[in-house]
Amino acid sequence: MDDAAWGALTLSLTLLGGIYTWFAFRSRGFVAGLRGVGLTLIPVALLLTDTLEMATEIGGAVGDWVTGFAFSPASWLGIILAVVSVTCFAAAGFLAERGVGRARAAEGDAPARKELGRGRGTKKEPVVSDVDPELAEIEALLRKRGIT
Repeated sequence: MDDAAWGALTLSLTLLGGIYTWFAFRSRGFVAGLRGVGLTLIPVALLLTDTLEMATEIGGAVGDWVTGFAFSPASWLGIILAVVSVTCFAAAGFLAERGVGRARAAEGDAPARKELGRGRGTKKEPVVSDVDPELAEIEALLRKRGIT
């Protein structure tokens, strides 16, 4: 496009912004109108700084990318795989908080530990913690030393 076309585009956008600004002042007040003035001056500022053409090229490139992205089955497959990946991470974190993955690891150490019945313990047999076997050992040591 030549300078006349960029000037016409700038004039059109400025007139549309001016109409919006007038309606904003009339219906919504001074603050909305002042925002409209700021919006109206953007095309003129872009033309005077020679960045209007660059802004339209960026907009066109983004539009082409979005169009290619929206109609590409490979892109949608990538989105589906990304969602599945995030879901797996979230589910793993949720299950780790509940202690689901620790059951087999605790069974492997079970012969080395003295497991006690659940419920009330005596001074010789402390109560086993339901949460973590290591905490049960610490609790047993504390009770053995008389610290409750």
